[in-house]
Amino acid sequence: MRALFTLIVLAILSGSVSTVMANTPLIDKINKDVITWRRHLHQFPELSNREFKTAQYITDHLTNLGLEVTTNIAHTGVVATLNGAQPGPLIALRADMDALPITELVMLPFASKQKGEYKGQEVGVMHACGHDAHVAILMAVASRLVAQKEQLKGSVMFIFQPAEEGAPNGEEGGAQLMLKEGLFTKRKPDAIFGLHVTNRLNTGKIGYRSGPIMASEDSFTIKVQGKQTHGSRPWHGVDPIVTSAQIILATQTIASRQVNVTQAPSVISFGAVNGGIRSNIIPDHVELVGTIRSFDQDMRADIKKRLTSTASYVAQSAGATAHTHINHGYPVTINNPDLTKKMLPTLQNVVGNNNVIEMDLITGAEDFSYYALKTAGLFFFLGITPKEQDPATSPSNHSPHFYIDEQALPIGVESLTNLALNYLNTP
Repeated sequence: MRALFTLIVLAILSGSVSTVMANTPLIDKINKDVITWRRHLHQFPELSNREFKTAQYITDHLTNLGLEVTTNIAHTGVVATLNGAQPGPLIALRADMDALPITELVMLPFASKQKGEYKGQEVGVMHACGHDAHVAILMAVASRLVAQKEQLKGSVMFIFQPAEEGAPNGEEGGAQLMLKEGLFTKRKPDAIFGLHVTNRLNTGKIGYRSGPIMASEDSFTIKVQGKQTHGSRPWHGVDPIVTSAQIILATQTIASRQVNVTQAPSVISFGAVNGGIRSNIIPDHVELVGTIRSFDQDMRADIKKRLTSTASYVAQSAGATAHTHINHGYPVTINNPDLTKKMLPTLQNVVGNNNVIEMDLITGAEDFSYYALKTAGLFFFLGITPKEQDPATSPSNHSPHFYIDEQALPIGVESLTNLALNYLNTP
């Protein structure tokens, strides 16, 4: 068996064979296992910072592989390191574990029936973003790499991370907390890889982009304070509703007129306007809630400053005040250009050159970004929409109808396995 693995690895590194086509009893077993693991995880999802059973499921698997496992990082995170037979660099592979407060509407025999508490309410819980697939894929990659330990020149850190969807109110979590608790302190990886399933691509396709690929995300609240008066006598007070409308319009010039649109796109969107209770009463205050998205870290900081000053000065011109609170969210997810260029042939070798797609910028955010600010990162997308279906019509991530074509799971395993082998074993 060891000799067979040696031949497979040499073929991968020479670029002459894609292991998608490799056929060994162990690989066949792992490809079946990854589906079994994913179905179990899908049936028993857990919300952010509450992934206790998920963490135990992962820990049991990694322990059975003979790995030394560290648990309870950032509440429920699980980390294990595989040291190859030969010295070399350290890389990290990351999967996120948490589910969403969504009631599943997909008719599957392993559909989630779980309930959880979210913001004080009982909610359905569903892996509507595919983190169950991410975990199962990385569990399978661990199995593959442990079996090829003798050919491994270096080490692999397996990171199973909680709370990518955001920690509950009043709690810390996710990648930021794992790093804060010293994940990279003892030894920082030379590179980190991660994937995300997407409905935007059919099964058999992989999406990537060099440089910025996913936006930063910052939410904000602006409280506009006026002076209450009767709607028939607006001059007796200060109207925070009209002032809020002016603030909403004025802030749209930040992205269109005040920052360099040729450098990177950005978006300021308002998602809620709360104020007033009656048609003929001008209220005392209005609350505005929104989000900022950007693809440049310096621009991100600049926009936040401009949002605060714009709201304040517009309010002041109307005789009102505006207090802006910004909840600093995830940074820009940036794929290291040199790492992306180096590893692109590996992805092409797995699915074929024509099936590796350069993607447009994605305005969604991802806390893999924190790792990629610490070391060279490559984050790519795995197509999971059945080949006979148009991705444009398939349910998107975070939909109660979100569906994963399980034929994509072995491709995810091959991708991460080959990235690890090629990075470590290529001079």
